[in-house]
Amino acid sequence: MSGTLEEIIAQRTKEYRQAAGLSATVLARRTGLSKAMLSKIENAQTSCSLTTLARLAEGLEIPVTALFRGVDVESEAVFTPAGHGAEIVRRGTRIGHRYQLLGALRGVHRRLEPVLVTLSESSEVFPLFQHPGTECLYMLEGVMVYGHGSSSYTLTPGDCLQFDGAGPHGPQRLLELPIRFLSVTAWPG
Repeated sequence: MSGTLEEIIAQRTKEYRQAAGLSATVLARRTGLSKAMLSKIENAQTSCSLTTLARLAEGLEIPVTALFRGVDVESEAVFTPAGHGAEIVRRGTRIGHRYQLLGALRGVHRRLEPVLVTLSESSEVFPLFQHPGTECLYMLEGVMVYGHGSSSYTLTPGDCLQFDGAGPHGPQRLLELPIRFLSVTAWPG
């Protein structure tokens, strides 16, 4: 959505009020605003103070930030065409693991890191990866036994394993090669 800040706040206020089943009179009473002031806000005829925004959010029982949803801001996106992910070097590279980065945002937006991992005949097992954050593996091809802590999981295509990256983890046995899986790490924020 595009529009002025006042227009966006007007639309969000009206949307949330109607979704909650509140009349303008009831919301005005809840917020301590006059019905006339609420009408001006919902028709983008005034700019709200921070205090008024806080009162609206409280009266609607929503976070203040919900009133700004849709404000145009620059945001980053990364597109990686099939087969064009950057080859990256990790601890497992030296023992035959192949890592292809499928895209990553930088800075404060670096929350997820998707990597396509390929294990082949030249790959060795290496069960001691450890890192902060949460990791999710999604099997695409092959069969392997994957360890996390003292547990082992046999992963086949379509299987998904999610775990705390701080625990020691990694492939224990490569049963059907080649093995390809998507590894997505969610970094602590």
